[in-house]
Amino acid sequence: MSPASRTKSTPRSAPVDEYDTHPADTHDRIRVHGARENNLKNVDVELLKRRLTVFTGVSGSGKSSLVFSTIAAESQRLINETYSAFVQGFMPSMARPDVDVLEGLTTAIIVDQERMGANVRSTVGTATDANAMLRILFSRLGKPHIGSPQAFSFNVASISGAGAVTVEKGGQKVKERRSFSVTGGMCPRCEGRGDVSDFDLTALYDSSKSLNEGALTIPGYTMDGWYGRIYRGCGYFDPDKPIAKYTKKQLNDLLYKEPTRIKVDGINVTFEGLIPKIQKSMLSKDREAMQPHIRAFVDRAITFQTCPDCEGTRLTAEARSSKINGISIADACSMQISDLAQWVAELDEPSAAPLIKSLREHLDAFVDIGLGYLSLDRPAGTLSGGEAQRTKLIRHLGSSLTDVTYVFDEPSIGLHPHDIARMNDLLRALRDKGNTVLVVEHKPEVIAIADRVVDLGPRAGTDGGEIVFEGTVEELRAADTLTGRHLDDRASVKPDVRTPSGAFEIRGANMHNLQNVDVDIPLGVLVVLTGVAGSGKSSLINSSVAGADGVVSIDQTAIKGSRRSNPATYTGLLEPIRKAFAKANGVKPALFSANSEGACPNCNGAGVVYSDLAMMAGVAAPCEVCEGRRFQAEVLEYTLGGRNISEVLEMSVAQAEEFFADGDAKLIAAQKILRRMVDVGLGYIKVGQPLTTLSGGERQRLKLATHMGEKGDVYILDEPTTGLHLADVEQLLGLLDRLVDSGKSVIVIEHHQAVMAHADWIIDLGPGAGHDGGQIVFEGTPADIVADRSTLTGQHLAEYVGA
Repeated sequence: MSPASRTKSTPRSAPVDEYDTHPADTHDRIRVHGARENNLKNVDVELLKRRLTVFTGVSGSGKSSLVFSTIAAESQRLINETYSAFVQGFMPSMARPDVDVLEGLTTAIIVDQERMGANVRSTVGTATDANAMLRILFSRLGKPHIGSPQAFSFNVASISGAGAVTVEKGGQKVKERRSFSVTGGMCPRCEGRGDVSDFDLTALYDSSKSLNEGALTIPGYTMDGWYGRIYRGCGYFDPDKPIAKYTKKQLNDLLYKEPTRIKVDGINVTFEGLIPKIQKSMLSKDREAMQPHIRAFVDRAITFQTCPDCEGTRLTAEARSSKINGISIADACSMQISDLAQWVAELDEPSAAPLIKSLREHLDAFVDIGLGYLSLDRPAGTLSGGEAQRTKLIRHLGSSLTDVTYVFDEPSIGLHPHDIARMNDLLRALRDKGNTVLVVEHKPEVIAIADRVVDLGPRAGTDGGEIVFEGTVEELRAADTLTGRHLDDRASVKPDVRTPSGAFEIRGANMHNLQNVDVDIPLGVLVVLTGVAGSGKSSLINSSVAGADGVVSIDQTAIKGSRRSNPATYTGLLEPIRKAFAKANGVKPALFSANSEGACPNCNGAGVVYSDLAMMAGVAAPCEVCEGRRFQAEVLEYTLGGRNISEVLEMSVAQAEEFFADGDAKLIAAQKILRRMVDVGLGYIKVGQPLTTLSGGERQRLKLATHMGEKGDVYILDEPTTGLHLADVEQLLGLLDRLVDSGKSVIVIEHHQAVMAHADWIIDLGPGAGHDGGQIVFEGTPADIVADRSTLTGQHLAEYVGA
């Protein structure tokens, strides 16, 4: 056969056909069979690799259980198992998810919406490695040269020391003098925090009174208690003398004296000054964990001010003196990242070219992802959930890895409709590089770009955990599922708006990027603050409204709670229930708490017994003594309305509300709390369900229900639609209406167009983010902003309502 005829008879596609039938190319799906994690009911699903799959369903339907607790968790566990047992001993141990078969998994990278740690030393720069690169750059190019990269770090203190050391040389021990020094960049005054705290002494005592007259105004420091006896009987000052007349030494003893053993009424006790005692007993605790009256005292007594030595930069004078083209590292970190990226791009220094290129790409990633308005010195704890999620994504943007599974948890959180389009481009870019992208999402704009949609339901909690639809977006529109029916829901602009009863005046607001904003926020109506991410919405509210009297602020911070916490303990519901049980049975209320005297002694009230297996995942088995009920057997003999405490905690919120509504168990205090939980759509969760089993959206609504019980005239809600399904948004709008109709003023920071359309008044900030924002670009009714269309919000809202 001639070469020419051989070429004709053997098509060019032959090698490709052979490649397509290769066994390695048949693994194109992630197969899940029999998933039972949390509320999943033997779920079977096959997901196409290298495609963008969106998981939808109401909050609590099982989306996160399938994506995070099953697929991503097993992928991470299998990767951990590739390390030696020695290394695994240092890693978090993970149990295998409750699933029969999981095949075709690839390495999972989880980009969730957990807020970044609120450590005072953590900034956007330190959390993303941008600061590390900047420090190296300044240590190489900064003039004058002051030292290594450590000299530019506000987390490294300057220390030096000298002394004799004994070394062995030639079989003899010889003493030598050694010295060392470390040059760090930490400001010694504020220790790298940027601000200094001080006590407001007027909050600690009334100087016109004596101790015997009750001068101390610190919670718990009464003159009848032990503290009073110690301070009155210490002998360092006269208890009948007004504090204003104390000598300098007496006042110093009262406030600052070191712990000293003394005898009071014949008993040996320790006397300590007020300030070190408060620092140990109160300030060492997490603010969120404090009791409300302690928290109020701490907020009142401690004042924070910018450190006068470093002017808030956290750095020493030496670190700030070294400059590149007239810019110090403190100046660079305080720049808006988009401006810093431009400055870095203009640097022309061949000796540091690879570093400059890497830093420039890193900063450009911030701009590409829509975070160019941040600065590197921004504390990490002040980022919203959406900002934190996008910040975590930055390190993956330029990655050369392919065939990776990226798992996102509502990436549209905190994004204006204008910004969502940019996020969608990012998700598509990750997929087009050959990665599998799994997204848990509620926003129709993100669902629209999916290659496949998996809808879970039909409802939440025990009524969910099933796959009710799987297919394309177009097929979902035609499907008879909750998501399918609501996917094309479009709220119409409110024809009639309420009349304000007054106004909250803000004048000259200039926090962060606000440009001397003057605005009147109407009271007695539903006001929506909107604008692109970083336009200054939170800054306007936090600087002017949030701290005022009668204002209840409900932000995005996550609920903290262990397995022992549940909706009953978090909302305060358990307190009246315990008292009612105690009264009905003539015993102590502490018996009806699984965290107190009523706890089963075998499992200490946890309901399960844990076995630690070192580097293997621990095993939790139901307690054999209480059978998972958490209480002692004798406690369960006491009843209220024919039910014991364990049976009450097993009730759903809706059942409990009915139970406490009338009859022997009628309890108005409990019913009020339960009614608020039903109002926010949590009627299906169990009263005693551990908080760790609640989804993000359920926790958000639980927090909302709790704060609604606080007394206040103005409610501020920061993105209350976070984690809410399209069907739940309607219920939220009804709740906001009821709040306003009851005489409250409601201010909502929100991007969801349905909430904007439902508002009585819209305040739009912009026009852009960072220093391009911070101005009021529109004030008026939803109908006005749609008709005007002069702002990004107006254009997107008009498109949404079909105007």
